[in-house]
Amino acid sequence: MTKQGKAQNDKKKDGDKPVYRTVADNRRARHDFEILETHEAGISLLGTEVKAIRAGKANLQDSHIRIEDGDLWLYNCHISPYDYGNRFNHEPTRKRRLLMHSRQILKLKATTQEKGLTLIPLKLYFKGNLVKVDLAVVRGKKLHDKRDTIAKRETKRQLDRITKTSRY
Repeated sequence: MTKQGKAQNDKKKDGDKPVYRTVADNRRARHDFEILETHEAGISLLGTEVKAIRAGKANLQDSHIRIEDGDLWLYNCHISPYDYGNRFNHEPTRKRRLLMHSRQILKLKATTQEKGLTLIPLKLYFKGNLVKVDLAVVRGKKLHDKRDTIAKRETKRQLDRITKTSRY
């Protein structure tokens, strides 16, 4: 298959909208943090990192984002070494630069300087052929907030079960 044919297969049939394919999801973040706003950013990667991500060998658990010298940096994102990368393989937990417009970075810096706010990655995904990161401005949840969230989820599940069984 030619490159052009492969690129056409990555598109949806109803237009030129790229296909989204999630590679890594930080599910723990939704439990530990209250998500205030989300943003999309590109990520600067090496060739072996992209190949490892395509193979699904990425992990966002315990990763975070810092703003240093006007740039966004992703720390502790573990991308396993590519199996066939030999000596050109990358370091698994190196810091990686996130790509956003400088105005957006300045806005994020202003919002994160509030007390208790931080930046974390939510998911890593392919948008067409590009690797993107969903990042969020978050506030840490207290233990009682986590319990409230769990209680709400359990009551919702029970209501869904009751309504499902009462239909028939």
